Amino acid sequence: MRLNLSRRESRPSRILSAALAVGLSVIPGGAQESGSGSLTLEECVELGLRNSKPVHASRMNVDAALARSREASASRLPSLQFGGGYTRLSEVPPFEVRLPFPPGMNLPASILVSRNYYDSFALKVGLRQPVFTGFRLKGGAEAAQFETEAAANDLESVRSETVYRIRAAYWSLFKAGEVRKAVDENVAQVEAHLADVRNLFEHGLLTKNEVLKVEVQLSSARLVRLDAANAVETAAVWLNSLIGAPLDAPVATATSASELEGGAGGGPETGGLDVLLDKALNERADLKAMGFRAKAGEAGVTVAKAGWYPQVYLSGNYYDLKPNSRLLPAQNRFYSTWDVSLNVSLDLWNWGATLRQTQQAKARLAMIQDGLGQLRDAAAVEVRQHWLAIGRAREKIAVAREAIDQAGENLRVTVERFKEGVALNSDVLDAESAHLAARTNYAQALVDLELVKAGLARAVGD
Repeated sequence: MRLNLSRRESRPSRILSAALAVGLSVIPGGAQESGSGSLTLEECVELGLRNSKPVHASRMNVDAALARSREASASRLPSLQFGGGYTRLSEVPPFEVRLPFPPGMNLPASILVSRNYYDSFALKVGLRQPVFTGFRLKGGAEAAQFETEAAANDLESVRSETVYRIRAAYWSLFKAGEVRKAVDENVAQVEAHLADVRNLFEHGLLTKNEVLKVEVQLSSARLVRLDAANAVETAAVWLNSLIGAPLDAPVATATSASELEGGAGGGPETGGLDVLLDKALNERADLKAMGFRAKAGEAGVTVAKAGWYPQVYLSGNYYDLKPNSRLLPAQNRFYSTWDVSLNVSLDLWNWGATLRQTQQAKARLAMIQDGLGQLRDAAAVEVRQHWLAIGRAREKIAVAREAIDQAGENLRVTVERFKEGVALNSDVLDAESAHLAARTNYAQALVDLELVKAGLARAVGD
């Protein structure tokens, strides 16, 4: 007589699919450079910042902005130029004065006033100092300085974004590793159950169909294990690309689930929502950068208005010429002279060019100020969202931890009842799938909290 323990169909495929949907979610992409073996989060962040191409490019942008600022400041200082040249002149008659003496007298018919020299040499040193430019140079120097400050804060913003991406990649690898452990354990459980089912079948206590159900479950679990292994490799490639390691370098997270759960109470939300909002609005690098660009825009309006004012320059030159045209009669030798001049110019009419330039500068300033307002609003929303999400994430961890205990106990009891002949084969399969789902849900809950904490740290400017 055979025992028919298949009063209802098992649901292994559906539960396994649900577990995978949670545990093997799509891992986001990203890229940049180092590391191998087991790494802590701090080590990954250090390596990533050291090897990040976006961070390096942003640092180079700061250097360029600093050079432009120094260039703009130097335009307000005296400039000194040196020049020299040689000119070959065509031959012309010399400068002579004819005398009114009648012919026959033993007197010269003309007097040579100045000889011509056809080789001309010139050396010149010039000094030029802006006296008043309608605040054009002052405004330009201030705008360049503010742009430098903005570039420096852009660098901090890129660093913050890079750190967040590294953290996200690290926790994705952690989650994939935890899911793989759960799947490996599930495969071992199904294999042990299959051995029990085959033993019962050989003793005539189960039908062949029950054995086939477990074998199908085992094949599905092994497929899931392949997907889990691939998820680990994909997550490792992403993390390696961010920290500058060879993409095929072995890498693992040096963090355990117990460590995460033990540290789940702390986080960047210390101080309350109002403190975090105030910190974000005053310390976020992208907001600071936009604020400095607004100041640069104000300086740009000053530069545009400079056309309404006179432009005053003081200049001086020192010449060493051979021959020197100021020396009469001309002499074929170097002779030094100098001059000093004060030049004033004012545009009386330029068809409204200054007015249009001022309007453009004011419009750009208004656009920057609107952008700053939008960034501040977005920052406030982002901080609030992450603040609320942290509480929910902690609750999910507690629920997921409890679910693991319940699923584990349910699996243990169900296996024992099956061995005693009072539970169905499908009950065991369902219990194994539920335990896998609980494990993956728990890993997902832990990672969700870490990602939200990382997002809040980025939102407040840490």
